[in-house]
Amino acid sequence: MKKQLLAATAVLACFAGAAQAQSASYAIDPGHTFVTFEVLHFGTSTARGRFDKKEGTVQFDRAGKTGKVDITIDMASINTGVAGFNTHLSGKDFFNATEFPTAKFTSDKFSFAGDKVSEVSGTLTLLGKSNPVTLKAANFNCYENPRLKREVCGGDFETTILRSQYGMNYGLPNIPDSVRLTVQIEAVKQ
Repeated sequence: MKKQLLAATAVLACFAGAAQAQSASYAIDPGHTFVTFEVLHFGTSTARGRFDKKEGTVQFDRAGKTGKVDITIDMASINTGVAGFNTHLSGKDFFNATEFPTAKFTSDKFSFAGDKVSEVSGTLTLLGKSNPVTLKAANFNCYENPRLKREVCGGDFETTILRSQYGMNYGLPNIPDSVRLTVQIEAVKQ
């Protein structure tokens, strides 16, 4: 009986080790990862911008259908294509990049449709306030990068947040509360 128990324990340990081996670490590729936003500007046109500096990691287990994300965004790296607008947005009226130099998205909940990630639910911390956010995948894929000779996974994700939930109240209601966020991400297996 004791031998059978030891054998069963050894088999379970092997299976547990195999399941854990499926999880892999990925580093965000900053050249293929962009965080952009869109908001209606006084009801006339859509103002768009992006953050040029970001870093982070992804833990991804396709077989186990689990994952973790940790992305940090440099708020002073805002880029709308208009220097004066960048200055206003990074100032106290909006992102207050001096007092809050980074925003952060963390998640440990991935949802799948088949073997593809369909959404990632987590927490967005902006201006010192944290709120739940679900990023829905418009597409998701993994491929073997011919140049790097490593697997790369990523996709396009989007959500809508209310900026007032983070204390960003400047211009309300003339500048709407709803902000569309899109995240184009690729991460390289380490």
